[in-house]
Amino acid sequence: MSDQTRVVLVGATGLIGRAVMTEAIHRPNIHLVAVARRETLLPKGARMELLLSDAEHWPDAIAAGRPWTVIIALGTTMKAVGGDKMAFRSVDHDLVLECAAAAKAAGARQLIVVSSVGAQFSSKNFYLSVKGEVEAKLAKLHFDRLDIIRPGLLRGHREGPLRPVERLAMIFSPLLDLLMIGGWRKYRSVRDSELARVILSLAGSKQHGRHVFEHDDFRRVLHRR
Repeated sequence: MSDQTRVVLVGATGLIGRAVMTEAIHRPNIHLVAVARRETLLPKGARMELLLSDAEHWPDAIAAGRPWTVIIALGTTMKAVGGDKMAFRSVDHDLVLECAAAAKAAGARQLIVVSSVGAQFSSKNFYLSVKGEVEAKLAKLHFDRLDIIRPGLLRGHREGPLRPVERLAMIFSPLLDLLMIGGWRKYRSVRDSELARVILSLAGSKQHGRHVFEHDDFRRVLHRR
């Protein structure tokens, strides 16, 4: 279809990446090209491309996707890297910025990046500081449109076992959300499927500028579809 928006997804094997691939099934206006390091089971009914390569060759894969929009849903956790701050930074800072630069070089007009609620370069929290630093550097790449997605707790099926605290957070997050009012509303949880709908609703937007989306903004995006 000539009126489809070509979208390249980086981070296809993660929680949000998988949700985006599933949501794209219901979006005939989206031509999705996913970039990943390893094979992953595609959702039933998916009509998309999956490009496999080592991360060092992702710039070539991004270019091959001929994107209008690039979605970066990359990220690790301090737990996953054994508390190694440099290892964390190599993914959430270095790899994200490398993919963003590759998207710019490939001619992408729009960049959508999944960040985190509370992201701020000046934060004393290492995780949030790195996220904030990345956001600031992404703005300097001067995409026609930059969308920063800042979710709170992400709810959905994750690969691998959850720690007890994580399991409890998943169970009680709907109740805790009700207690988060006023300025705390942005910390409310969001399901992976809902966030995927937000992301693909933004894909292909022609309005220029930098746009930041937090919990209440997600609702507004979905209601104007």
